[in-house]
This record gives sequence, structure tokens and C-alpha cells, in this order.
Amino acid sequence: MKFKYVLGIDFGGSGIKGAPVDTKKGVLLEKRFRLPTPNPATPSDVANVIHDVVEHFNWVGPVGLAFPAVVQNGIIRTAANIDKSWIGVNASELIGERIGLETYVVNDADAAGMAEMKFGAGKGKKGSVFLITIGTGIGTVLFSKRKLIPNTEFGHIYLDNGVDAELMTSNAVRKREKLSWDEWGKRLDTYLHEMERLLWPELIIIGGGISKRPNDYLDFLTIETDYTIAKLKNDAGIIGAALAAKANRKQS
Repeated sequence: MKFKYVLGIDFGGSGIKGAPVDTKKGVLLEKRFRLPTPNPATPSDVANVIHDVVEHFNWVGPVGLAFPAVVQNGIIRTAANIDKSWIGVNASELIGERIGLETYVVNDADAAGMAEMKFGAGKGKKGSVFLITIGTGIGTVLFSKRKLIPNTEFGHIYLDNGVDAELMTSNAVRKREKLSWDEWGKRLDTYLHEMERLLWPELIIIGGGISKRPNDYLDFLTIETDYTIAKLKNDAGIIGAALAAKANRKQS
């Protein structure tokens, strides 16, 4: 099997999903397969679910995993939306040993950003691009001249009311507090204004699960920065994980 094919897996707050990816074209080769994220999402339990995803495809090649945390050289450094026992774990080694395959782990928002910059809404953009993924939490990605600045955590900045942005603006909060789209859209606008003030990006890309319903909230955005909806939707993490694995293998 040529290395342009990689199994991409996206570890999310509610589900772990994956599919083989053609990294030359940025497309899934088979229908996504999804299993529920275990609760609690401990290292051993998550590794077992990932093993089941790999088994579903009878996969024998390299694997890229988009992970909801800061990741440095395969080691998990934060655990905002996963079990705290992940902190300090070398996820690349742990999961690689469990599935018996070469595994590369990357921050999930970084993975989505890589996919969008190569195949999606950021394709051809050479200036500064800020991408947010909104779902269970808020992931952020910053590119400058198409270069990734990894592991940004702008989803956890404190807004003027002293509240962590993720605790006000994630899609999980919208559902939990039963916010109307009007109410939630204005919260998103407040957050994006702060990002605009701090980063002055030339383009903002809105991704994650919330990108499936843009007509419900875009009318409430008043930022001056150009913005657009991610094109790859929920496939971005899978595709980006595969791209990251391919890039890492070339460098090693």
C-alpha cells in the first residue's frame, strides 16, 4: 500500500471516528466509522475504542490521530475535556502499542487547520489565518504565511466578564444552557471580537460541529475580519490527522 493512504482518526468529546484518507486528494476512501467516546475517557478505554476503529477497516498501515489536547512529541500536556490521567502520557506510544501500528498524534484543532489550509477554506491563503473548531469545547489554530503555530489555546482566554471563553461559547454550553441561536450567536461574536483585537487575522474560519448550521448564527456576527465556514466540516480532523502522520513520517 502506498503511503499516500493513511487511516485518520478524530477523538472527540462524544465520539471517536475514523476513515482511510487519500492524502494527495484530501478525501475519505470509505464511509466514516464512529463509536461513542468512553466515559470516563481514560487512556486504556480510549485506546480500546481506537483499536476497534482500526479493526473495523482491517487497517495495516500508518495511523494519524487528532487528539483534544495540547500534544508535544506525542505527549499529552493538557486535559480540559478528557480524563486528567492523560496528562504526561505518550499517546503515540500507548495507542501504537495497543493497535500494533505506527501512530502519530496531533492536536485536534491543528489537524483540522492543516486540512482546511490544504484542501478547504484556507487553500491558497498566504496571510494570517485563524481557525476555530466549536463543539464540546473550542479549539483554535493560527497560521502565518501558511506555517502552523501549534497547540494554541485561545479557546481558554478570559473574556471581559472574567469567564473562560469555552465556558461561554462552546456548542456544548449552547445545548446545556438551552440558548437560542440569537443568544449564542452574540456570545460567539463577543469572542471573535476579542480574537480580532488580539491577533488581527486576515481570515477567520469557523469549523467543528457548529459549521453544519451557519445560517443559524452568522447574521449575529459583526466582526470586521473576513470570515468563512470550514469546507471540510466534520471530516477535517480525520483528514488533518492523516496529513500530520504523513508529514511526520517524511521528517523522521
